[in-house]
Amino acid sequence: ETSRRLGVSKTPLRDALLQLEMEDFVTILPRRKVVVNVLDVHDIKNYYEIIGALESIALLKACERLTEADIRFMQKMNNAMKKAIENDNFDLYYEKNLTMHNTFLNLCGNDDLVRIINNLKKRLYDFPRPKGFVKEWEQKSTGEHQAVIDFLQQKKYTEAANYIRDVHWSFKVQEKYISKY
Repeated sequence: ETSRRLGVSKTPLRDALLQLEMEDFVTILPRRKVVVNVLDVHDIKNYYEIIGALESIALLKACERLTEADIRFMQKMNNAMKKAIENDNFDLYYEKNLTMHNTFLNLCGNDDLVRIINNLKKRLYDFPRPKGFVKEWEQKSTGEHQAVIDFLQQKKYTEAANYIRDVHWSFKVQEKYISKY
C-alpha cells in the first residue's frame, strides 16, 4: 500500500524502512505494520548526554583545524539566529543553528562521529518536527553559542568543549525547555 501511494517499488521502500529501524526511528512489526517510535524523557536524556559527549570531542578535534575565519562564520551564524528569533522565524533559526554547529563538526575529521550526532539530532528534532518553538530557549541557546565562540576566540578549547557538553547539551540544564518543547 505504501509503496503504491509513494510510487516506488517495494525493495527501496523496504530498504529505507530497515535503515530507519536501524537508526531507531521506527519499529517494524513483520507482516503487520511499521510504527514510528515515540521518544520518552529517558530517551531524550540519553540522546542529550551522547550528543554532548560527541560534540565535545568533535570540537576538541576541530580546534586543530579551526581558523579565525571559521570562528567569525560561527559568530555570523549566531547573529543570524538572534535575528531569526526576533522575527519569530524558527525555521531560519534552526537552519543557522545546524550550520553553526556543522562548522566545527565538519572540521573534526571523523565522519562517523558526525553521522551519529546528526542522526541523533534528527531523532530529537525532526521526526516528527513540532510546529512551534520555545522562544526563550532559542534565545538562551544563542547566549550559549556566544559563550562557546568567546572561548574559541580566546583559544580556550577545553573550556569550549566542556561548555558544549556540560551546559549546551546538558539535559539537566535544558530540561525545563525540553519539557515545554
